[in-house]
Amino acid sequence: IIFGLIMAVPLLVLAWLLLGPTIRRWRRERIRRQSPPTSLEAVLTRNVKLYASMPQDLRQQLHGHVNVFLEEKEFIGCAGQEITEEIRYTIAGTACMLLLNREPSYFPGFTSILVYPDTYQSTEVVYDGVVEREERSTRAGESWHRGPIVLSWGDVIRGVEDATDGVNVVLHEFAHKLDEENAGTNGLPALHADSHYGEWADVLGKEYQALEKRVRRGENKVLDDYGLESPPEFFAVATESFFEKPRAMKSRLPDLYEQLKRFYCVDPASWR
Repeated sequence: IIFGLIMAVPLLVLAWLLLGPTIRRWRRERIRRQSPPTSLEAVLTRNVKLYASMPQDLRQQLHGHVNVFLEEKEFIGCAGQEITEEIRYTIAGTACMLLLNREPSYFPGFTSILVYPDTYQSTEVVYDGVVEREERSTRAGESWHRGPIVLSWGDVIRGVEDATDGVNVVLHEFAHKLDEENAGTNGLPALHADSHYGEWADVLGKEYQALEKRVRRGENKVLDDYGLESPPEFFAVATESFFEKPRAMKSRLPDLYEQLKRFYCVDPASWR
């Protein structure tokens, strides 16, 4: 009996490795087809101004993705923040805008979303040669590599209520999670085809340099200059502007717009 159990274990592991992804897809498809939470549409209509501009078919698709997101992610209140339906639906609905028109992976590698009432203090280790010191900074959100996302609810609301300023902490931090899916966080997410990587690197590299020049000249209009912090931050900032300043990006930075349009599989400049 013991020998039989020992032999069965690797077979079960092999079966899971082979069938696990298929079972997960079936499960997610079943959850997507379920009716969304009763108050989801009302919350998104009230809070998330970008939602109102989306075509109806994308809204319906979004509802299904939110069903899966709410099933797989855990919200944790910090510093006395109570987790309400409004918080869960607002964050989930905004994050899932990054998953439309394709088979999404639903931000793998983490499950927890920590929510503070407003901006919060974070400690960061900074190195100066061999000298190590800790610095405190005030933050609206952050994405820990292979760890949780942390968000300030106050900044979430301020970001989603204005769909035209290019500042949306939810889109920003969840863009970092997409970035993580391709061997680290480096501003290069997992693209849809191998043939896309060369053009992506060329366009985003040129746009990064162009942003530096515009900032020096005081002529920057579309992208937040925080994108100059690093390639990952450039991708996250570009994601914010792609959804919130799509017409300006398409007009002023057409090559960048086309790369993001191909990656995100949507065309926000055509939304009303």
